[in-house]
Amino acid sequence: MDAREDAPLDLFVVGGGINGAGIACDAAGRALKVGLCEMNDFASATSSASTKLIHGGLRYLEQYEFRLVREALMEREVLLAKAPHLAFPLRFVLPHEPHLRPRWMLRLGLFLYDHLDWHMTLPKSEAVNFATSQYGDGLKSTFEKGFVYSDAWVDDARLVICNLKSAREMGARIFARHQCVSAKRSDDGKLWHIDLAGPGGAPVHLKARGLVNAAGPWVKHFLDAQTPIRTTKRVRLIKGSHIVVPRLYEGHHAFILQNSDNRIVFVIPYERDFSVIGTTDIPSEFGDKPVCTPEEIAYLCDIASRYMQKPVTPADVVWTYSGVRPLFDDGDDNPSAVTRDYHLEVDAPQGAAPLLSVFGGKITTYRRLAEHALADLSSYYPHMGNVWTATRPVFDGEMADAPTFEEAFDLFVDGAAKTKPGLPPELVRILARRHGSGLDDLLEKVKTVADLGRHFGGHLYELEVRYLIRDEWAVEAEDILWRRTKEGLHMTAAECDAFALWMVEQRPNFT
Repeated sequence: MDAREDAPLDLFVVGGGINGAGIACDAAGRALKVGLCEMNDFASATSSASTKLIHGGLRYLEQYEFRLVREALMEREVLLAKAPHLAFPLRFVLPHEPHLRPRWMLRLGLFLYDHLDWHMTLPKSEAVNFATSQYGDGLKSTFEKGFVYSDAWVDDARLVICNLKSAREMGARIFARHQCVSAKRSDDGKLWHIDLAGPGGAPVHLKARGLVNAAGPWVKHFLDAQTPIRTTKRVRLIKGSHIVVPRLYEGHHAFILQNSDNRIVFVIPYERDFSVIGTTDIPSEFGDKPVCTPEEIAYLCDIASRYMQKPVTPADVVWTYSGVRPLFDDGDDNPSAVTRDYHLEVDAPQGAAPLLSVFGGKITTYRRLAEHALADLSSYYPHMGNVWTATRPVFDGEMADAPTFEEAFDLFVDGAAKTKPGLPPELVRILARRHGSGLDDLLEKVKTVADLGRHFGGHLYELEVRYLIRDEWAVEAEDILWRRTKEGLHMTAAECDAFALWMVEQRPNFT
């Protein structure tokens, strides 16, 4: 069906990863008429394949990226407050190896890390003796001393969904699984004419006063293939792979491990019963499907086994995931040294309708990137509202005030568990992690587990699945098992197959 919008949108965003979702959310909250399209599932590429960290990037200090690190550290506090159900603080353990980096260098780096954001509320770094500290849990006894510092974890894919739901609530038009096949300025240059191809090829024609290219790894390709615009700016495509193994230790801390190739690898508690290990840095070509290779698995296992008390072998790996990071090409030959900063480019010749393209970026700084993007576009929208996202929770992120981020979430979970005594407390906590204050609506008519409907495995029930399809654009089994919930990790292969079949059988009822 040919859908048409007579009145032009103010801004149309191409790309449903974290940067596109953040820009759409910010713009919608400033009273702009916004649209956004994503050719696949939201967060199905780079934005669900990260190491799930909100961090300044301790190693970026070695590359003198002080502005980026400071901005990211400041954003860490903002995002912890905005999304207490999706993000939480972590203590990171850095075992000291003198032959890799001297102790004075680590102390100096951690001092800067603690003080580049002078409003930091998380615990500062400290030196530790592993023989007498809980932070030695999981490490080989040959490592005697090290350091501990603070950063934070985030559910990256759900952060994207929350931003999109916020944008939709404020009036944005969200086009899931719609590819932008063409974007051209009108004859007078004042509008963008945008053609989308929806599921089955159904055409959608839109007009907008401005266009944002937030296509991530496809940012350059989108300009070349879907628009007449050309640019000298480029992105370096770097594949990063992660492996997931059964939990390596009981503690709630994470590890940052140094390797002899000057790279670092994280070992992080993941999804209750697992540890995630990553990431690699491998140059990639446009069009390559990112897959974790046996060589990458062996590389990550070897580094982890050199440090961890429990050896890690390829046979232990229960899941892998890989993504392509579109890093702004600053000309550095070393993939690990390429800047993680972002670059925004506006094309608007002689006052024509603007096109803003996003090169690079990282999940930690998505909100600031959105603010900077709208600042760059502000002259084209004199009626645009003021900045607002720093002090407003994400969708379903409203929690009661508490002394710490963790306490705010714990108080909410305790209250929710008391109102649902017929549900296991662990299930309530898991659902609260996914849905935040939206848990109240999700469980409104639920008294016992039986009210949740069919149990597919793990902590996945029919009631939640139907909600994810109805309210969160989920279509395929993969959308739910590996992005919206991660319950695929807690289900057997047979359970995952049965769920996929159920999704196919039920699809006519969801449309």
